[in-house]
Amino acid sequence: MPASMTPHQFAAAARTLADATRSMDLEAPGFRSPPRLVGVDRSLRMSVASHRVVAVRLSGRPPVAVLADMVEGVVAANRLTSPAADRVRSALWEALAENGHHGDVWSEVA
Repeated sequence: MPASMTPHQFAAAARTLADATRSMDLEAPGFRSPPRLVGVDRSLRMSVASHRVVAVRLSGRPPVAVLADMVEGVVAANRLTSPAADRVRSALWEALAENGHHGDVWSEVA
């Protein structure tokens, strides 16, 4: 099994996704790990004050699976549907790739 994503890599990916999300005039959710719910890989918490938090399990999972959950968390937090959801997914994956987040091979991310 590939190495799990480190907390440092998770934080860097979260910053990249938040920046890209805001650049599209969408709400950037907060990201945390692990989810509070036992036995799930990803959860989404939406408060009354419209603050959204995407929680993702890192341990024992390939980095690309974690990134996919983070991207889908942004889509879900913004309640997007096709075709807007598809455009946002593509833009988020492009932002991740441009910033060195390749899923299974990681560049040095400061």
